[in-house]
Order: sequence, then structure tokens, then C-alpha cells
Amino acid sequence: MIENLEIRDVKTSDAATIARIYNPYILDTVITFEEIPVTPEEIGSRITTALNLGYPYIVAEQEGQVIGYAYAGQWRTRAAYKHTVETSIYLEQTLRGQGLGKILYKTLLQRLQELDVHVVLGVITLPNPVSVELHEKLGFKEVAHFKEVGYKFGRWLDVGFWQLNLEK
Repeated sequence: MIENLEIRDVKTSDAATIARIYNPYILDTVITFEEIPVTPEEIGSRITTALNLGYPYIVAEQEGQVIGYAYAGQWRTRAAYKHTVETSIYLEQTLRGQGLGKILYKTLLQRLQELDVHVVLGVITLPNPVSVELHEKLGFKEVAHFKEVGYKFGRWLDVGFWQLNLEK
């Protein structure tokens, strides 16, 4: 059970903690297709880019410690895609399965609702039943399944797209 949880906007000073949370996903999982661990400086740059583009980037904090984060980013660069975003969410791995992801994601979706966003995309390496279940509980629907489009740890990986249209 997650207690004493605060969801707040990210600060650039959170970059080192975010890198510490994210790097095990790079090194040990296929959840992300990145293969080289990121530095706090790289995360800081990514935070700045997201915020400068007007996208929400939030963290979950418990007793003063960041334990997860979520953000939205540009899906494609062409102007006609400006109302569509791609989301990402990462948690301390020891806290998965306790409801933190749902709380964090709901808050992110509320922030996106306040913006000029029409479509939210969740991009999931498959199989990943936990992520699929989370997205579907939040109302996302599967709209695409790409076979063997990623290659990591010596194997081909599928990717699925889950879509949520925000009501205005």
C-alpha cells in the first residue's frame, strides 16, 4: 500500500533520482528499447525539453523521496500530430503492483485533459501483461501490434500501441 504519497511537478534536481529509477529498466528489461544507461545530465535535458514543449512531467514522492515518474511527450514532429502525445511511466521496481502506477498515470491524464491534447498513446513492448492491464483499466484500447520491430538482448520484440481519446 502506498501511503503519504505526493504527486508534484518534476524539478530538474530530480534528474539523478529519475536516472537511478530508469537505468535498471534499460539494463535489465525490454520495457525500454534504450540500451545505454542515461546520465542525470541527459535526464535533465529530457525534462527541460518536455517542459519547454508544454508537456506535463510529474513525479510521485514519498517521505521526500521520488519513487516514480510519468510524462507526456511529442509523438511525431509534423504539425498535424500536435494534439497527440506519447506517455511514459516508470516506478521503483520494488513498488510495482501496489497501485502507484495507476495513481501516477491518472494524474498525468488529468494534466493532459487540461491541455489541447486529443489522443494519448501508450507504447508497450510485448508481451507485458502488467502494462497492458494498467492501460486498459484506464480506458486505453489496443490499436496496433507491430511484429519484431525492436531488437534487444539477442531477440526480436513486438510493440503494441494503446490509444485513449480524451473527452473535451
